[in-house]
Amino acid sequence: MRGEGVAMREWTREKRLRTRSVAGTLALGEMLTEMLRASKLVVLRGELGAGKTTLVKGMAAALGAAEDVTSPTFTLVHEYVGRKVRLFHLDLYRLETEKELEGIGLWEMADAPDALVVVEWGDKFASVMERADAEISMQSGENETERLLLVRW
Repeated sequence: MRGEGVAMREWTREKRLRTRSVAGTLALGEMLTEMLRASKLVVLRGELGAGKTTLVKGMAAALGAAEDVTSPTFTLVHEYVGRKVRLFHLDLYRLETEKELEGIGLWEMADAPDALVVVEWGDKFASVMERADAEISMQSGENETERLLLVRW
């Protein structure tokens, strides 16, 4: 579900992926970190329970971050320090305005040379979609552990 008035981004590449377990979702997170290596700002889409935090756990593991990855729903931003790259995981669900978006320092994070920024609910903001380097959409599959991913970059 895209925010009102937010233009669709034109992507040049697309990949569809499927996982059937938590371990598979973790592994896809690791693989996507390698595949999207040049990306700085990634929009992560999916309903509650789609596996977004699990995917980010895999991404953090690929970067060598030792911290336990949790959902940033109430804190808005979590930072995980990897071997060479910092992973910022943001949840913009509770934000309503561009001013609030600027207040959390998203653009400074995205501009840092050693950062990968993964944003949930970024599609609420035209400015995020305009600057996004990639988008990962997740949805539940045919059973409770299956996840379908659409990756665009």
